[in-house]
Amino acid sequence: MHPRIRSALRHFSTAGLLLGTLLFAFSLTPSLLPRPTYAQGIVSGLSFSAGYALGFIAHWLWDYLQLPRPRSRIERVIKLTAAGLCTLIAVAFLWQASAWQNRIRDLMGLEEVSGIRPISIAVIALLLFVLLWLLVKLFRLTFRFLARKMRRFVPHRISNLLGVIAAAALFWSVIDGVIFTLALRAADNSFQQIDELILDDLPPPTDPMKTGSEHSLISWEALGGRGRRFVTQGPSADDIGAFLDAEAVAMDPVRVYVGLSAADTPAERAQLALQELQRVGAFERSVMVLATPTGRGWVDPAALNTVEYLHRGDIATATMQYSYLPSHLALLVEGDYGAENARALFTTVYAYWSGLPEDERPRLYLHGLSLGSLNSDLSFDFYDIIDDPFHGALWSGPPFRSDTWRTVTRERDGGSPSWLPTFRDGAVVRFMNQYQGLDAANGDWGDFRIAYLQYGSDPITFFEPRILYREPEWLREPRAPDVLPELRWYPVVTMLQLLGDLAVGRAPPGYGHTIAAEHYFDAWVALTEPNGWGEAELERLREHFREVR
Repeated sequence: MHPRIRSALRHFSTAGLLLGTLLFAFSLTPSLLPRPTYAQGIVSGLSFSAGYALGFIAHWLWDYLQLPRPRSRIERVIKLTAAGLCTLIAVAFLWQASAWQNRIRDLMGLEEVSGIRPISIAVIALLLFVLLWLLVKLFRLTFRFLARKMRRFVPHRISNLLGVIAAAALFWSVIDGVIFTLALRAADNSFQQIDELILDDLPPPTDPMKTGSEHSLISWEALGGRGRRFVTQGPSADDIGAFLDAEAVAMDPVRVYVGLSAADTPAERAQLALQELQRVGAFERSVMVLATPTGRGWVDPAALNTVEYLHRGDIATATMQYSYLPSHLALLVEGDYGAENARALFTTVYAYWSGLPEDERPRLYLHGLSLGSLNSDLSFDFYDIIDDPFHGALWSGPPFRSDTWRTVTRERDGGSPSWLPTFRDGAVVRFMNQYQGLDAANGDWGDFRIAYLQYGSDPITFFEPRILYREPEWLREPRAPDVLPELRWYPVVTMLQLLGDLAVGRAPPGYGHTIAAEHYFDAWVALTEPNGWGEAELERLREHFREVR
């Protein structure tokens, strides 16, 4: 070995390199979703770095405690043997990486991947490790510099402790106060400009009963990009009538959207939404849905189109935007604001709705996808509605942070899996996925209904911080049908894999975090029980939504 290479390798921890190689190999195993090459490289690089850090700390602790070490010759043999074994494992796992990813892709009906994927993964992982190693070296230099300055005034050990604290505070202030804040501010400004862009192919509605028209209380400009699509791209009475017999009557569904720029506060936007709902006669419809959007104000069209068809357009939906940022960024910096926004809309509309005669008001439901599901859950307290409950909620792809979801899953009936729980025989809360509907519960479903639509392969639902050190229940047998049997739990690694799935993982409709329209359809049928549909008609409409996804 060249002397310079040998000298460079001496700066690295042997234990760290060995453990890092093992975690690198484990990171190549499948997780919940297919990962693009760059994402796999990042996950593998972080896994190697974490393993190296753990090995380095363990080796330092061993020496610090002055525990016995083997003789130099025996130690050399152990290192060489371990290095050879780890190298073989890493090469073998790299060789299988594409095959594992293709197993997931085949399960979800995607095309296989090929090419130089293993080499690309290794290069990206190595570059990321070097970058993190250089940052650690910079931190060490900063700590030593600060500690050396403090030794003039305090003892050696205290100066070291203060040096570490000062260096950590300095690095954190740079990362959080400069890089992170400026990046979020730039992202927020960019998404706001995109949201305010008026698209030429979406003219304002001419119907005075449409939100955004000249007669509307909410201007076309104040709707934003998401809102303009929301109010113009839903099904019309003619679209719905195409699926009905000649004697049936369809209506144009009511859609009310309040953009973030329409008013200054959530309370003002909620009041504006109520006034617009009153203006267009929304409370005269048979069904009303309060839909909480995702971060940028997006409401899944598949969720609304299906329920609007099922109720022949005799339905009104209201939603309010609360952020310009995507959901994962809004969750970090505007989580409380989303909940405040959802609560303002619910309390304002519910106060008016509950004051109407029971036989003259629409049935009221809540809906939310992902972050919208979380904020919709936070929009009300049960003791506020116990005397006059609304009719139910459909929450799809609930994030792992959802308190109600976690409580129900934890306290589920014995024998039901965590990825499809049964809770108190389904009297109030029921779960469904792409393989089992809401009607599978044994008990009677009461008048107040909560439905969760989730997939076993959804990392946003099934990620949890404790997966860092503990195997999750959803990995135990029996597993969800859309989770590979090759998926294994590894400390640290599995958490990084799921974070990668959560951030960049993509799946076709019916898997992961992409809810298929036909599953929304089945959920709304069971939850709202629309009148006047025969089984043959329902199946024909269900097939329509399968074709348009």
